[in-house]
Amino acid sequence: MSKRYAGDHSPTGRRDSDAPRETVTAERLEVPSFKGRKPMRHGAKINVLFILPLVAMAAAFFQPVTAMAVDLAGAGAMMLAAWLTRDGVRAEDAFAERKVARRPAIPRKIFGSVLMGAGVGLLVFGGQWNLAAAILVGAIAGALHLAAFGLDPLKDKGLEGVDRNQTDRIARKIEEAEKVLTQMSDAIKRARDRQLETRVLAFEETVRQMFRQVEADPRDLTQARRYLGVYLQGARDATVQFVELYARGRDPKVRADYEAFLSDMETNFAKRTTAMLTDDRTNFDVEIEVLRDRLNRENLRIEG
Repeated sequence: MSKRYAGDHSPTGRRDSDAPRETVTAERLEVPSFKGRKPMRHGAKINVLFILPLVAMAAAFFQPVTAMAVDLAGAGAMMLAAWLTRDGVRAEDAFAERKVARRPAIPRKIFGSVLMGAGVGLLVFGGQWNLAAAILVGAIAGALHLAAFGLDPLKDKGLEGVDRNQTDRIARKIEEAEKVLTQMSDAIKRARDRQLETRVLAFEETVRQMFRQVEADPRDLTQARRYLGVYLQGARDATVQFVELYARGRDPKVRADYEAFLSDMETNFAKRTTAMLTDDRTNFDVEIEVLRDRLNRENLRIEG
């Protein structure tokens, strides 16, 4: 039931001062669990790829035995194509975000196009028993799939003028650190706490800023090695232990301690990244001063 507001500053007049005042406690604003997340590229099209094989499987059971077997094989190939395509899109997005990266070991999207063509061809063949039509339709389906999702990255991505071995070492180190972050995310999901998942995502974004800094300047790898190795693995192990302990009684004290731990780790990673940026600026200034002095010795006066 609605109630008229009659507080001290209400335009309708004052309330009896002797009457007890009503208090209202503002609810705490929750941070959305989707904050900082981006929708998956081609997400709608990939969902359709997973739905189509299910429809084909359902229709296969109304066919004769031989045709049913062929249709089920085609639907299975299409399902595998959808799975490979989804992983290929994720791998391409990760490749695009990084400045130094090796191409995916398996061209998943290309293999997905081949399997999609094979699956559609089997479905056509199982219904008409016409091999030429099955090959033609399957080739068209595979080509359309490749046009819709594109090719996989086929070349490694590095930096100009950086030694190949050094580039591979950076890429390998960051790949290992990404695996640790993935394990950390998988562990915190078992706690079934959206706020903690969001908190871990924020920490991961801070860590990835260090990844980008190391990729931009490989000389920073020496400073970041301990952070990307020992400290990051320690954060993952602490997360795993927290989830096991928190699952027993969901103790708020344990939760608060873990959040404080994440804040400390995030602050330390951010400070180290900032320090590496400062060192880069210092080195840049030193190079400028050295060059200016050399030019001045050649009687070419450069204003500061």
